[in-house]
Amino acid sequence: MNRQNIFKVLFVLIITSACAATPPENPDNICLIFEEKRSWYKAAIQTQKRWKIPPHVLMAVVFQESSFDSNAKPEREKILGFIPWKRPSSAKGYSQALTNTWDDYKDETGNSRASRNSFKDSADFIGWYASKGYYQGFDKKDARSFYLAYHEGYGGFKKRTYRKKQWLIKVADRVQLRSGRYEAQYWKCSEELKKKRFFFFG
Repeated sequence: MNRQNIFKVLFVLIITSACAATPPENPDNICLIFEEKRSWYKAAIQTQKRWKIPPHVLMAVVFQESSFDSNAKPEREKILGFIPWKRPSSAKGYSQALTNTWDDYKDETGNSRASRNSFKDSADFIGWYASKGYYQGFDKKDARSFYLAYHEGYGGFKKRTYRKKQWLIKVADRVQLRSGRYEAQYWKCSEELKKKRFFFFG
């Protein structure tokens, strides 16, 4: 490989790394997110085709869970109010999936190399989890109910354990609100996004 090709490869790796690690500049607009992060759009469409979850619901959940931060983790607990201690859960990445649930996803789908730091894998995980609710009669646009089940588990959702967690209900309401806003934005740009058939890194 000559020097020019080496520089090209290094440039692509640097751009790819930067795009993967950086949250979108306009997280409140799904059209601008997908314009900036073309690979995210591709992943969202693939997830929709495989698991039937709408892109606006998927993106509203990802925003709530990680603010589009690939390295997101729960804040550490503190001893005496200031000494950092362990994290309250094993949640990690875009989807904030717990380790055990992530392992179930990998075993069930065969995606053994899946990473919680990968947007594509995280989107597929959320779609996989959502599909389990669709079998139980969940409406695909009901981001509120899905988020409650995502947080409490489908067993907990059936028992309505969220009723004792008013803070969680408020969060689920925000997810539904964002999903509705994303949906309105998405239908204004979905056709334009479809026309751009070449998916760039980012």
